[in-house]
Amino acid sequence: MLDGMLLGLETAFTFQNLFFAALGCFIGTIIGMLPGLGPMSVVAIMIPVSLQIGDPSTTLILLAGVYYGAIFGGSTSSILINAPGVAGTVSSSFDGYPMSQNGQAGKALTIAAISSFSGGTIGVVLLMFFAPALASFAILFWSAEYFALMLLGLSAVSAFAGKGKVLKAVMMTLLGLMLATVGESSLFHAPRFTLGIMDLQSGINFVTLAMGLFAVPEAFFLAIDKIRSKKSSSKKSQEISNLRINLKEAKAIAPVIGRQSIQGFLIGVMPGTGATIASFLGYAVERNLASPEEREEFGKGSIKGLAAPETANNAASTGSFVPLLTLGIPGSGTTAVLLGAFIALNLQPGPQLMQDRPEVFWSIIMSMYFGNIVLLVLNLPLVPYIARLLSIPRSFLIPFVLFFAMAGAYIGQNNATELLLLLGFGVLAIIFRFADYPLPPLLIGFVLGQMFEDNLGRAIRNANGIEFIWERPMTLTLILTAAVFILIPILRDWQENKSSK
Repeated sequence: MLDGMLLGLETAFTFQNLFFAALGCFIGTIIGMLPGLGPMSVVAIMIPVSLQIGDPSTTLILLAGVYYGAIFGGSTSSILINAPGVAGTVSSSFDGYPMSQNGQAGKALTIAAISSFSGGTIGVVLLMFFAPALASFAILFWSAEYFALMLLGLSAVSAFAGKGKVLKAVMMTLLGLMLATVGESSLFHAPRFTLGIMDLQSGINFVTLAMGLFAVPEAFFLAIDKIRSKKSSSKKSQEISNLRINLKEAKAIAPVIGRQSIQGFLIGVMPGTGATIASFLGYAVERNLASPEEREEFGKGSIKGLAAPETANNAASTGSFVPLLTLGIPGSGTTAVLLGAFIALNLQPGPQLMQDRPEVFWSIIMSMYFGNIVLLVLNLPLVPYIARLLSIPRSFLIPFVLFFAMAGAYIGQNNATELLLLLGFGVLAIIFRFADYPLPPLLIGFVLGQMFEDNLGRAIRNANGIEFIWERPMTLTLILTAAVFILIPILRDWQENKSSK
């Protein structure tokens, strides 16, 4: 391994490779800041360009930089304008956006940058030392375990439910699962619930749903609510100050970063999971671990609530390289696109890659160290300038938010039906917000719904029934953990109500 690391350092730290690593990080960060174009899209766009470079190591270093650069910068639109265009940064908006509304946009972006850097860097260290062993562990997961893992991710709804709202959160999750069934299923290959609309055969686009649930209602409330609009355009909200975190805040988020770097990486290692489920679970775990006083701050501008998903999603994006490099199995949608780049370069990722082309294997890993430093250097000095987005008058910012929402929705499928769906989801979200129903569980159900259904179907087919639940110990353990996640807030509410009587 030491010889491989030295070879990777020699290959990655040439002027050409360092330049392309920095270029990839810059492109990924800029694209990640724009809602609607996630890492999968920009990596796919960059593949034809990067293949012209010729050198496989340089090409893959560039594409890897674009990938984790997009994850790193994806939180910006979520924090500043509540418009998460990437599934992995949805959780960042839950506390990041309230912080920006309270005049702490600079601090929120700083925490996001530090958490992302820490999660990515710790993830690279774990990737370097534990990749072969973790790959052997990940291959033990079958459809039954993935079904249970998706169920565990769905149980994270308890973290987004306020006091006495667990039932509402569960109902919203079920609605999200129902929306995920629209379109063709990979199990049956037949359109479902499309109402005869051809454009729905491929399903509902994530960006359309995310923008409809968060960005459109935000623009609507800013337009009609004079008090809210006045608060958002106040000097406090526009103030670009207080960019640094103090020692007390650093001590508060340090254990969160440590826990979520490890948890996020381990989730990323498992094929098919990736940054999205890691960020949701990271948020849920930290909220459940928080003290009652700290738990009340979640959803209102908690620094722990921002640090957890930011750390977890970057650690998971690094972890997703483990199954790709060591098994040849994509760990996420974006690494599936990267697998296409490997094939185009006549490389076969898997057990033989480390032996046949060690310079490629180790140069990708070693370039990540440099890439994370570049991302931190790129983002921290730009925080005060990026945060100035909030100083734009609300009369201009509202159309700006709506423009990105509509552009992101249209780019996803290139048809006007997405704009109608965007409007419909926006109206639905406004009604739910007036009725005090939490919106994040709906998005969690939608994001995990397809994987949940596919793995459940395969598990039942393989076991000829539901016996897999108790026949496989890991599956049963994960399902019981999910049940605990749901029961804890219910029992907590019951105990608080009993003590208050």
